[in-house]
Amino acid sequence: MGDARPVPILMYHSIGGSDRLAVRPEAFAEQLAYLKDGGFTPLTFGELVRRRPTTGRPVVLTFDDGYADFHERALPLLERFGFPATVFVTTGWIRDAGRYAAGRPLGRMLSWRQAEEITTCGVEVGGHGHSHAELDQLSVAVLRTELLRSKRLLEDRLGRAVTTMAYPYGYSSERVRREMRAAGYSAACAVANALPKRDGDPLTVPRLTIRAGTSLAAFERALRGRGFLVDHALTKGYAVVRRSRYAVRRLRGSV
Repeated sequence: MGDARPVPILMYHSIGGSDRLAVRPEAFAEQLAYLKDGGFTPLTFGELVRRRPTTGRPVVLTFDDGYADFHERALPLLERFGFPATVFVTTGWIRDAGRYAAGRPLGRMLSWRQAEEITTCGVEVGGHGHSHAELDQLSVAVLRTELLRSKRLLEDRLGRAVTTMAYPYGYSSERVRREMRAAGYSAACAVANALPKRDGDPLTVPRLTIRAGTSLAAFERALRGRGFLVDHALTKGYAVVRRSRYAVRRLRGSV
C-alpha cells in the first residue's frame, strides 16, 4: 500500500441481521461515534488506494455481499456522522437480478435501485463476484465469467468504472489475481485480520472482521490489528486445505 502508517480496513456484513457476523445498529452507531470522537477520517477503499494518505487517522469501512439493511440501517448512520464507505456487491444476489440471478443469497439483498441510490451518498460500490463462488476453486473459464460479468453489470447499472473488489470468503490465489488484473481490477480486499503492510500487494489488502459479538473494547483492539490470534491460525490452516483441494480437483479434471 505504501502508507506511512497502517490504515485499518474494517469488514462488516449485515447491520441488523441475525447471524454471527451481523452487527446491531446500536453497536454500529457506537463504533461510528468512537471513530468520530477519536479523530478518525474515513475513506472509501478506492480513495485509500488512490491517495495513500500519510497523515491523519484514516480508516476504511467496508461491507460485503450487498445486504438491503445497508441501505435501510447503515446508510442513515453513516450520513449522520458524515462517513463514506465501500460496499462490495454480489451481482447475482441483487434482489431484482432477473435472468442474471445466481448463487444463493444469505438474506434480503439490495435492489438495483438501492445500489444506484447509495452511490449518490458517498458510497463506493465494488465487486464481490457474481455468484459468490470460491474463486480459487474455479476453472479459468468460469473464473473469468465470474469476474467480468460482475464488473460489467455494475458498470452498466451504476454508470461508473468499477476497479475494486473483495474476494468472496476472502481467499484468492496467484491465478485468481492474474485474472483480476486482466479483467481490469486494480485493488482487492482479502480478510486476513491484519493491518496493511507498507508496499503490500494492492490485490491482497487485508481487513479486520467486525462481528455481532465485537464489544467496543474489542473494536478498539481491532483498529490496532489485535485480538485475532485464533483467526490467523484458522486462516493459515484453511489456506493449505484450499490449495490441496484445488490440486486434487485439477488432477481429476473437474476444473
